[in-house]
Amino acid sequence: MNAQTTAAAPGVDARQIEQAAAILRSGGVVAFPTETVYGLGADARNEAAVRRVFAIKGRPADHPLIVHLAAAEWLDDWARAAPDAARRLARAFWPGPLTLVLERAAHVLDAVTGGQDSVALRVPDHPLALALIRAAGPLVAPSANRFGRVSPTTAEHVRAELGDAVDLILDGGPCPVGVESTVLSLISDTPTLLRPGAVTPAQIAAILGRPVDLRGGGVRAPGTLAAHYAPTTPLELLPPSAVPARATALLEQGLRVAVMGFAETTRRLPAGVQRWVMPDQVQDFARQLYAALRELDAAGCDVILVEAPPATAEWLVIQDRLRRAAAAFDRAGWDRP
Repeated sequence: MNAQTTAAAPGVDARQIEQAAAILRSGGVVAFPTETVYGLGADARNEAAVRRVFAIKGRPADHPLIVHLAAAEWLDDWARAAPDAARRLARAFWPGPLTLVLERAAHVLDAVTGGQDSVALRVPDHPLALALIRAAGPLVAPSANRFGRVSPTTAEHVRAELGDAVDLILDGGPCPVGVESTVLSLISDTPTLLRPGAVTPAQIAAILGRPVDLRGGGVRAPGTLAAHYAPTTPLELLPPSAVPARATALLEQGLRVAVMGFAETTRRLPAGVQRWVMPDQVQDFARQLYAALRELDAAGCDVILVEAPPATAEWLVIQDRLRRAAAAFDRAGWDRP
């Protein structure tokens, strides 16, 4: 089946949802919008469909997936003995960009959990996503892109990267959050942050009345590999003061250079550099981040220099995504002059 793209609409089109749900019920794969990024959806109860998601993405089989639910009331169908902390957080943040890692129910597929005795669950905050899950049932939905690459925040990003590998693409417009969900483990007595997102450790701690462990570890979780979220163009993450000099040095070597940074830094760049000015508010920055990286990746430059965001708790999610994007090239080692 060739991939189709439904037209964007301000509301939910019941015919579009039923078309997508029928594809999912038959073992197909549908890309759909959430508030974070576009997901590559498949029936979480159908092992063949789940494995097709892994094949399309080129995702390692031991890298777990997030199960997307339609309501917090579905939690007990997928988690075994969910603690009170999980229910309090679900009441506070679901629907929303918070994923909870809990002990899995007996029926949850090993293909979903990466063979672990835990499962990652969330309720997305997007009308199309919720309507689709209500119609088709719980869905796995990793980001709709090749594994390790920049996540998609528009339907066009999905089509450009995955093309006809997907049976249907639901177009819900740009994703309003723009970065993946916070992933929090509640496997132990100490709530542990596995991946930062729009729901912050401070917000979680305020609900639970105790601090969140920021050191991670103990559970494999989506998006936590050292190298991830990377464009195909080599990317360097630099402190603001180092960006102009590094850009000058690369230009002198005859390389084409793009810079993504804040206004003050981009004003100090040498001529010949392609500039992308980012907002100075973290929510706006997050909303634009992946689209900006995709634009710069397509611009034909030899290297992308990115100004490091402020080293504050508020910017933790941006620090995380950019550090992992740069690590893809630190590990592979590109030929730096």
